[in-house]
Amino acid sequence: MQEIKYSVIGTSWITNSFIEGAKLVDGLQLDGVYSRSEEKGNAFAQAVGAKRVFKSIEEVADSDTDFVYVASPNSCHYEQCKFLLENKKHVICEKPVTVTSEEFSKLFFLAEENNVRYFEAIMYMHTSARYALKEAIQSIGNITSAHFDYSQLSSKYNMLLAGGLPNIFNPEMKTGALNDLGIYCVYPAIDLFGEPQEVTALQHFLFTGADGAGSAILKYKDKIITVSYSKIAEGRAPSQILGDEGAVTIDAVSQLKGIKNFDKKGNIIDEIASEDKITLMSNEARSMYNFITDFEHNKGLYYECATMSQKVLNCMEKMRTDNGTE
Repeated sequence: MQEIKYSVIGTSWITNSFIEGAKLVDGLQLDGVYSRSEEKGNAFAQAVGAKRVFKSIEEVADSDTDFVYVASPNSCHYEQCKFLLENKKHVICEKPVTVTSEEFSKLFFLAEENNVRYFEAIMYMHTSARYALKEAIQSIGNITSAHFDYSQLSSKYNMLLAGGLPNIFNPEMKTGALNDLGIYCVYPAIDLFGEPQEVTALQHFLFTGADGAGSAILKYKDKIITVSYSKIAEGRAPSQILGDEGAVTIDAVSQLKGIKNFDKKGNIIDEIASEDKITLMSNEARSMYNFITDFEHNKGLYYECATMSQKVLNCMEKMRTDNGTE
């Protein structure tokens, strides 16, 4: 089996989850860690067992590591990925892969020019539950509406209320509720039903200028899809897709967990098994391994991921523009 070495940028819990997931993929070997804080980088590398700590992104680019998992603040994604791709490193970047669709397009074609792989770390695209969901909705008849929600009270919210400015609520970091949580709602909407004809959106802004919550209506020729998301409240209701012959509900849209298929009388006719968080992260890592080692047999998924990233970013830009934020 071919051994592929990878390094990570960022030292948050999501990076740790990716590393844990990558342990489930034969052939992947953790190489190095880079953080803008050398102290954090050293501590994180020791905790996760990385072989080395990079003091700069230039060191990452000059190394023999094969691919880089980028989990830095959103505002850093474009420049860091651009630099790595220019230096012919494969890159998997945390969502949102870029802030705008134009940025993504530039980086995707840069990757193509340099014959390296570049895609978004989004669990939705790399789980078998995605295909099971597509099959499930075929049994519920004519679908005229759906609602996707991801509302999760941020662990950083109390810090914000106490006068702090955590990155997730700092608009300079290009974060906020839409980029962090709303994206998980837009993905299934676009994947299952295509790009909408019209987008109407509203966002609730915090005193920092970042969006804390929002909602949008995606209008199609034959259906209406709504999405809602929040980082300042905890949601309890499932997402749901409604047809005239039944309904499909999703307990956790970000992980496609708890998918249930109901007939029109309300009887559960099927429940789709879900994967735990580490397995979901391992799927992303496995996709990168396959893209590098056997691109010919895996390029279908690779280009599908690129198309979806582009469409989702297009939709999210419309959501911001309609709200008067761009």
